[in-house]
Amino acid sequence: MRTRPTLSWTNPGPPLPRTDRLDDVVPIVAEGGVLVLSGAGLSTESGIPDYRGEGGSLRKHTPMTYEEFTTDEAGRRRYWARSHVGWRTIARAHPNAGHHAVARLSPKLAGVITQNVDGLHQAAGSRDVVELHGGLDRVICLDCRLLSPRVELDHRLRAANPDFAVTTDEINPDGDVFLPEEQVRGFEVVPCADCGGVLKPDVVFFGENVPRPRVEQCYSLVDNARSLLVLGSSLTVMSGLRFVRRAFEGGLPVVIVNRGETRGDPFASVRVDLPLGKSLTELVDLVL
Repeated sequence: MRTRPTLSWTNPGPPLPRTDRLDDVVPIVAEGGVLVLSGAGLSTESGIPDYRGEGGSLRKHTPMTYEEFTTDEAGRRRYWARSHVGWRTIARAHPNAGHHAVARLSPKLAGVITQNVDGLHQAAGSRDVVELHGGLDRVICLDCRLLSPRVELDHRLRAANPDFAVTTDEINPDGDVFLPEEQVRGFEVVPCADCGGVLKPDVVFFGENVPRPRVEQCYSLVDNARSLLVLGSSLTVMSGLRFVRRAFEGGLPVVIVNRGETRGDPFASVRVDLPLGKSLTELVDLVL
């Protein structure tokens, strides 16, 4: 496995202009061996907002951090109350045209790495998806490490909080929502059913590291791909940007399809600014 320290990365220079055409994307995808790296922008057409607008800035409230969740009991209560509300929106979401297009492109793909935790790639039919940041459909005990389905926890939380009937339309991609403090103060958090330990969604919180074996798996996918196709990610955090840099340093064409600028633009061979559902459906028709 090749590794490159950050300081050895070549300065890519200024980014190429953005385009609203797929002309330069088609031959790259048609060649095959394409590794997809998807972000929250791919799921917005399914009704799940992303963390950042087209300008790349965070929306009005920040996500739960790993430090707060693991050290602050009140913070955990606040998170689980909000997530109990927001997860229902995630659970009801359906794959959109972009997810279905990625699944249809599978004969041309070397794999799919998603930064999303909503499971919509798999629901659309994509196989062997690497969930870089985990999945909201399961929870893990921080004490005994037992994994269990999120739907089971949902039933237990409903039973423990029968009068909790809060709703909101303000949701983050990780299922977290904004609720006033008075609405979450009396929420009862349930422990692990097996050992009584602290439960956490099996997702990577802000400030938490992606498990190293998962990172190495993703690096391996990059190293064995012919090109990298970034879909709906601002690449603001290093978690996804490192794979763009890896592809660039390996001489792979990097195609970015996203509404607005991204932190990975200087590394891109092609930058496309188009709605993802429509453009990916068109791409499928042109390639297959």
